[in-house]
Amino acid sequence: MISGTKAKRPGLDKLLSDARRGRFDVVMVWAFDRMARSVRHFLEVLDELNRLNIAFVSFRENIDTSGPLGRAMIVILAAINELERSIIVERVKSGMRRAKLEGRQIGRARLDIDREQVVEDRRTGMSLTLVARKHSISRASVCRLMKESKENSNLAGVNSDAALVPQVQV
Repeated sequence: MISGTKAKRPGLDKLLSDARRGRFDVVMVWAFDRMARSVRHFLEVLDELNRLNIAFVSFRENIDTSGPLGRAMIVILAAINELERSIIVERVKSGMRRAKLEGRQIGRARLDIDREQVVEDRRTGMSLTLVARKHSISRASVCRLMKESKENSNLAGVNSDAALVPQVQV
């Protein structure tokens, strides 16, 4: 899923591309705020659709967007939607700051595993899949732990590339 806060979205880009090719006459959305989150971006999209003679219909708001009164209503509703989105974002950030100050965990809990053992098992030549199974974690987690280990040893001035290659005696 792509956020409506982004101006460049694959679905919207494809819709506008098809609109420029004249593949349809009407764009129907559930609500104005599903098209864009900022007034400016919404009006840019609507202007392009109007320029291409494509009608815009919102199921929830049910406003005729072709006339000046409809356009004024769109601007007002889009501004309210943008304000609502900004308020939600600020509340979430505030709640996360408060939780962090209270010492609560933000996000997923850290894996309860022996990280050094995971890295050691992988460095001794055990396959990615076997290490993941042994420690009941995903292969991606093994890769991430290896990368973190490499970054940490680079910070400590250790040549970690040599440590990743299993040592073979001849």
